[in-house]
Amino acid sequence: MSESRSNRKTLTALVVSRTGDKSIKVNFQYTVPHPVYGKEVKRRTVLHAHDEKNECKPGDRVEIMETRPLSKMKRWRVIRVVEAAKIAAPGID
Repeated sequence: MSESRSNRKTLTALVVSRTGDKSIKVNFQYTVPHPVYGKEVKRRTVLHAHDEKNECKPGDRVEIMETRPLSKMKRWRVIRVVEAAKIAAPGID
């Protein structure tokens, strides 16, 4: 059982909002080289994740792991809170 879990992706992302009971929206930011110019360009992906304990707040940095489909949008679940938000970021609600 643990062998199959080792193949799942894990990411560290920033919590953007709480979308409902036991649900959060996270922003995963990464860089890719521009196809023509080669400069590193920032990209982001918004992912929906399952927060079983309702412990995440906007501004937290969390580690999430790929999982089976839990709903229409949720394919990730929270493993742990890496860094708690010091203050809620403005504009993140």
